[in-house]
Amino acid sequence: MCGIVGAVAARPVQDILVEGLRRLEYRGYDSAGVALYTGSQVERCRRNGKVQSLADALQDNPLIGTTGIAHTRWATHGVPHERNAHPHMSSDLLAIVHNGIIENFEALKEMLQSDGYVFSSDTDTEVIAHLLAKQLKTEPVLQNAVASIIKQLEGAYALGVIHKDHPEQLVTARKGSPLVIGVGIGENFIASDQLALLQVTDRFMFLEDGDVATLTASEITVFDHNGEAVEREVTQFEHGISAADKGEFKHYMLKEIYEQPEVISACLEGRISGDKLLEQCFGSQAAAVFDQVKQVQIIACGTSFHAGLVAKYWIEDLVGIPCMIEVASEYRYRPVVIAEGTLFLTISQSGETADTLAALREVKSRVLASLVICNVPGSTLVRESDLCLMTNAGPEIGVASTKAFTTQLVALMLTTIALGRRNNMTADTEARIIQALRALPLQVENALGMDSDIENMSQAFAEKNHALFLGRGTLYPIAKEGALKLKEISYIHAESYPAGELKHGPLALVDKDMPVVAVAPQNDMLDKLKANLQEVKARGGELFVFAGSDRVSKEEATYLLNMPECDEVMQPVLYTIPLQLFSYHVAVLKGTDVDQPRNLAKSVTVE
Repeated sequence: MCGIVGAVAARPVQDILVEGLRRLEYRGYDSAGVALYTGSQVERCRRNGKVQSLADALQDNPLIGTTGIAHTRWATHGVPHERNAHPHMSSDLLAIVHNGIIENFEALKEMLQSDGYVFSSDTDTEVIAHLLAKQLKTEPVLQNAVASIIKQLEGAYALGVIHKDHPEQLVTARKGSPLVIGVGIGENFIASDQLALLQVTDRFMFLEDGDVATLTASEITVFDHNGEAVEREVTQFEHGISAADKGEFKHYMLKEIYEQPEVISACLEGRISGDKLLEQCFGSQAAAVFDQVKQVQIIACGTSFHAGLVAKYWIEDLVGIPCMIEVASEYRYRPVVIAEGTLFLTISQSGETADTLAALREVKSRVLASLVICNVPGSTLVRESDLCLMTNAGPEIGVASTKAFTTQLVALMLTTIALGRRNNMTADTEARIIQALRALPLQVENALGMDSDIENMSQAFAEKNHALFLGRGTLYPIAKEGALKLKEISYIHAESYPAGELKHGPLALVDKDMPVVAVAPQNDMLDKLKANLQEVKARGGELFVFAGSDRVSKEEATYLLNMPECDEVMQPVLYTIPLQLFSYHVAVLKGTDVDQPRNLAKSVTVE
């Protein structure tokens, strides 16, 4: 999604801003720009396409200044074009960058046009620039003017503003869109993501919804939505700067796939002892909440939704209470019935997913409690939920989620244990699952050892244009995730089905040009799955099978890889690994942009 960087310092900041934009490239964007106060005016440089195009332009004509803002845009209003790129300006007095969507921008635009303001872009953001210019005619204090105009904005925003008459100030505000303040020594910064600023600081302040802040090189002042001066805590970034580097790997995605043994261990660290879960990891009120839970409602989007689908199987099987799951963008826009004793469980890598956050806010007063599974400390979902469990996956740069997904599954199993020990789960079952979790990092490492075999298998897939993915039970959501990964990064059309549904329609698609990928671990469903695979083979379909035992023979599959053994409860995690590697290698063979696939963004912070 769109990225913001801003800086106010005693040194030139152009290069800091550009480097910050480079560190935000993983989020997805179509244009980039900067604006700086250059000693006599606010000057701007924008380019369509990659940050490198902007960097090249600035190398030829640098902007020298100590106060500036920068932005990478992901189109929502107006086509990708330089005229729609941020920053947006009102005359040469002020420049603004904005993440989010202003829902009432058309009405505001008509009002401003009637006052004589001329628009040069198709964006909602330019409305904010002109609205602020108008407000400054009667309210000359920049922070006060920003505080006034945001009351007129309907929707979500994170803002960064600089002004010719306030050359040593950077004003920022947020509502519903992520923004952090980076705290330096004799310099301060803003960004939509901490990663953008790790080259200059590791100390961050998180703003609350409705906050307006003014930054100078030496001071940060924050006012809340009531206009009251407030203090916001400064915290230290807990991951090393190297977490944002590719290291020896060709792509961030491959690096993050290989980090999974380590991050799964990190997700478990401090949360299990002996054969038991330490449920205090969910928060001090967790025990009292879990004691009252009668059912669970899971809300998520994309990959996180697939993790939630696995959790539904786990909770209803191991806990014995109802578990519902719905895509956030559907749930938030329909009347919902919430039963007594509902735990509202949200899942989000970023903690800023707009639809998931809106769903939480819609029902928060009507549920027993809210719990978020998240990877970003200090994110909005974490701050606004009653309980949280951090996945501890570290920064995930690749747009296609990998390590965030597997750590979500681990965190959801810990949640299942916390609920299960109050219901159907015996101490022996809990101990077995804990031991399976402890064994998981090594088993994932063993699965990664199959990389070269998976790469060889992918050679037969690179020229395909369509694919079906099959799974049964808890492996059906993993098949869905595998199909999503393939379509995200290789642009191959892929669909997923419960294997039992094959004969209810999808079988009509099967021929020599429609490969079928199946996850077939050793479990009670294997024989039924093998019967489904025979249906494919009988119709000339190519079968790519990841199997968990020698009960699937080479004669039954066109391409067969046998997986390491693991406890059945952990099969969804383990079988995710080969599907990630398979999609990665197919994408590399097809020559696509693995880390930044077209049209996609890492953090979906708009509807």
